[in-house]
Amino acid sequence: MVERKRHLAKAVTYRFFGTIGTSAVAFAATGDLRIGVSIGALDSIAKIGLYYIHERAWYRIKWGVRASDVGPRRD
Repeated sequence: MVERKRHLAKAVTYRFFGTIGTSAVAFAATGDLRIGVSIGALDSIAKIGLYYIHERAWYRIKWGVRASDVGPRRD
């Protein structure tokens, strides 16, 4: 069983590292730490939501998943 909170936790931890990368690139491009952090924060807010939607959609798609690979679903 895969719970929705697992998908959300994966999205948040993945974006944590993505935010660091985005902020670093924005800082390097602008030379302004405040702008770099702001861009990283806005990017994360948008992408956490998009990743969660993407993950939930793929959870419902059975392509490439054998019946023996998954247990009973409880949505």
